[in-house]
Amino acid sequence: MDDKTFFIETLGCQMNIYDSAFVAEVLTGAGYKQAADAAGADIILINTCSVRERAERKALTRAYELASRRSGDPDTVIGIIGCMAQRLGKSLLDHGGRIDLVAGPDTYPRLPALLETLRAGRDPVIDIARDPGGMYGLRPGGHDRVTAFVTIMRGCNNFCSYCVVPYVRGPERSKPHREVLDEVGHLVDLGVKEVTLIGQNVNSYDDGELDFGDLLESVNEVPGLRRIRFTTSHPKDLTHTVIEKIGSLPKVCEHIHLPLQSGSDRMLDLMNRGYTSGAYRDLAAFARTAIPGVALSTDILVGFPSEEARDHKNTLEVMEEVGFESAFMFCYSARSGTAAADLPDDVPEEEKVRRLKQVIALQNSLIDRKKRCMPGTTVEILVERESQKEPGFLIGRTRKNWLAKLPQKGVRRGEVVTARITGVSRWMITCETVENQIGA
Repeated sequence: MDDKTFFIETLGCQMNIYDSAFVAEVLTGAGYKQAADAAGADIILINTCSVRERAERKALTRAYELASRRSGDPDTVIGIIGCMAQRLGKSLLDHGGRIDLVAGPDTYPRLPALLETLRAGRDPVIDIARDPGGMYGLRPGGHDRVTAFVTIMRGCNNFCSYCVVPYVRGPERSKPHREVLDEVGHLVDLGVKEVTLIGQNVNSYDDGELDFGDLLESVNEVPGLRRIRFTTSHPKDLTHTVIEKIGSLPKVCEHIHLPLQSGSDRMLDLMNRGYTSGAYRDLAAFARTAIPGVALSTDILVGFPSEEARDHKNTLEVMEEVGFESAFMFCYSARSGTAAADLPDDVPEEEKVRRLKQVIALQNSLIDRKKRCMPGTTVEILVERESQKEPGFLIGRTRKNWLAKLPQKGVRRGEVVTARITGVSRWMITCETVENQIGA
C-alpha cells in the first residue's frame, strides 16, 4: 500500500457526514491512512450533495480547485463521490480539470478495489452502479465526540416533485434493528452520549420486525446512552403513536424536524408532498399537546413553479401559527430528472429572493419571541466541546436543540448538566451551571 493517505471533504447533509465516516473506515481497513488535510493526502475525495444547484456548484468548484492545485503531482487521486457523482456520472469528466474517480453512494464498500484499478491503469474510474438492497453500518475503532449519527435507513420512496434523492439514493431500505442496536451500543462503549438516528425519511423505517416507534423504544433501552434524536421526519408518515412515544421515552429529545415546504395546498399538491396545510397544522398541534415544550423545526421552499402571492402568504400564515423554533429556508432551483423540472420555472429570481427574505425575517422574529421568555429558566445541557472562540467556555445543546454556552468551571466534556439561562442571542443561549449530573 506504500502508506497511501486519504482525505475526505464532506459537503451536504448528515447522511453525507455518516457516509464519509464509513468511507474512512473502509479505506483505513484496507490499509490507507487518514490525512489531517488535503495538502498532505495522496487521495482527495469530495463527498457531494445534489439537492440544490448551489450545492453542486460549490462541490464542482472545490473539486476542480483541488485538481488544478495538485495537477503537478500525477500520483495524487482526485475523486468525486456521493449524490452528485451518482447524478452526473461520466459528465463530471467533461467540465475541465482532472478528476480521477467518480463513485456513487452504493459503491463505498468497493472503493479500495476502485482505487487499485485506478492505480493500475490511471485512466479515470467511474462506478455509479446501484445496489437497491445496499446497507452498511459503522464499527469505528475510536471516537472523539460525545454525539454521533447512526443511519437506520437509506433511500426514499416519496418522489417529491422537486427532489433528486430517490434518483441518487435509490429506494427505501431499512437497516435491521439488531445492527442499529449493535452500532449504538458500540458507540456508547466509545464514550458517545447522544445518537441521532438518520435517514431520508426515518418515519417509514420498517425492517420487517420493528417500525420506527418500536425502534425508538429499543434504542431507549441501550445502557449508558443519555439522549436520542432523529431526522428527517415526513409529515405524511409521522403518526400520533410515534409522537406519543417521543413524549413518553425519557431519552428521546423533545425536538422534531418536520419539513413543511409550503403552506399552500396547491403548492403541496404540485410538490407531491402527500398532505395538506391543514393536516400539517393539526399534526403540529398534536405534537405540542403530546410533548410539552416540544421544539419544532422545518424546511421552507419558496418560489416553486407557479407560486403566487397568495401561496406565499399561506406559507407565512402557517409559520406564524405553528411558531417554529428554527428553519432551513431556500429558493427553489430546478433539478434535472425530477418531475418539477418539466414545469416552467416562472417565478422571477428577484421575486424568489424577496419572498425568501420575508420568510427569513418572520422566522427570526419567531425565534426572538421565544428566546425573550428564556432567561431565568433551567435547561439540561449535554456538553459537547470547548469553545473555539471563547477560552474558558464550553459548548453544548439543550434537549430542544438550542446551542448553549456555559463556563467551564468544574464541568467536563460529555457531562450532562442542569443550567440556568442568563442570556440569549438569536443563535446561542448563555447559561450558568446549577447542578452537575455526573454519570453522564
